[in-house]
Amino acid sequence: MGFCLGASMAGLKAMTATSGPGISLYSEQISFAIGGEIPLVIVDVQRLGPSTGSATKGADGDIQFLRWSNSGGLPVIVLAPVDVTDCYTLTVRAFNLSERFRCPVFLASNKETAMTRESVDLVSLQIPSVVNRNHCPPDREFLPFGPGGEKDVPYFLPLGGDRLVRQTSSTHDEYGYITGDTETIARGIRRMENKLLGAINSLSLFEYDRDDSADTLLIVYGVTARAARVAVQRIRDAGGAVSLLILKTLFPVPEKTIQRCIADAERVMVIEMNLGQYVREIERLAGSKPVEFHGRMDGKLISPAAMCEVMGL
Repeated sequence: MGFCLGASMAGLKAMTATSGPGISLYSEQISFAIGGEIPLVIVDVQRLGPSTGSATKGADGDIQFLRWSNSGGLPVIVLAPVDVTDCYTLTVRAFNLSERFRCPVFLASNKETAMTRESVDLVSLQIPSVVNRNHCPPDREFLPFGPGGEKDVPYFLPLGGDRLVRQTSSTHDEYGYITGDTETIARGIRRMENKLLGAINSLSLFEYDRDDSADTLLIVYGVTARAARVAVQRIRDAGGAVSLLILKTLFPVPEKTIQRCIADAERVMVIEMNLGQYVREIERLAGSKPVEFHGRMDGKLISPAAMCEVMGL
C-alpha cells in the first residue's frame, strides 16, 4: 500500500489487490489515502472470514468493512463486479473514479469470481473512456487541498515536479499546512464528504430487470447475481413473476435508485454471501415495507435452486 501511495503521489496510476486479512492490514494506509486525497484502486478478493478464515473459500464478508475501513468514517466508493467481464470494465471505471475524485476506490470481488476462467470478447465490450488526473493549470495558484477543476475536488500536481507540493493526512488547510483551527478542519472534512455524496447519481451503477407484473423484488450484488439471474429466469419460465435489481455500486449507497425499485414492489428480498450486511442499507431505505433476507457464509455459493426455494416462487 505504501508503495502504491508513493507511486500515485508521483503521478502514476496505482492498484493493489488482496483478500480480507490483507484489507485488515491496509486499514491505516486507507485512512492516509482518504485524508491525503490520493487516487488508488484497491481490489478485495473476498474470502470466507473472519481473520484468515478459510483460504480458497468465498464469501462477501467485507462489505461493511470496506465502507467503514477508515478512521473518521468518510464516504468511500465500492464497486462490486458480477463476473470476469465486470472485473475488466469496473476496473477501468474504478481508475476513472479514483482519478476524478482523488480518492481510493474499492473493487469488492469474490474468490469465486477471481478463480473463474471464462472468455471475454474485448471487441464487443463498451469500455469507458479513460479519465486522467486533473492537473493544476500552470497559470493558476496550486491549492493541494482546495477546490479545483471539479467542485470540491482539488487539482493535482505530482511530487518531484517544478512546483511545490505539500502532502499530509493530518488536519490541514487548503495549502496543506497542518492546522488545529476548527472552522478550517470542518470545512475540509465537509468538502471531502461532499465531493462523493454530491455526485452519487454519476456514481450509481446497476442493472434493473423489471417485470411489470411482479410483486417481488430480488436485490443482489457480486457473484451472487449470476445465480440470481438463473433463478429469476426459472421463476418466469414456470409462470411466476419477479423483478431483479443487481447493484454494482454499493457505496455511496445509490439511495434514489434503490428506493425507486422498492416502490415498484410489494415484497423485497435481499440475498448475500454473508450474515446480512448490505441488507441493513435496504432496510433503512425501505421504510415501513418489510425486507426479507437470506444469507449464507460457509464457503459455498448460493444456488439458483436455493433462491427459488426461499422466495417460494
